[in-house]
Amino acid sequence: MLREQFRYYVDHHQHFVKKYNNKFIVLKDLQVAGAFDTKLEAYEYAVKNYEPGTFMVQEVKPGKENYTQTFRTRVKFNG
Repeated sequence: MLREQFRYYVDHHQHFVKKYNNKFIVLKDLQVAGAFDTKLEAYEYAVKNYEPGTFMVQEVKPGKENYTQTFRTRVKFNG
């Protein structure tokens, strides 16, 4: 379920930036259930209204960096 919510966010990212830039949105059932100024407000709303694991809280900011992470390591693999 969360994978679907995340895919929905990525697919609609540009729209969300135009409408909710610098807000925290609660995604539930592939729609925006609310937009908030802080992560805490979004989280408190979500846990009050929905079961854990059925919603996603996402900060809306421009750029792909908003929803991706890069990890680097100095591990060397010998083949």
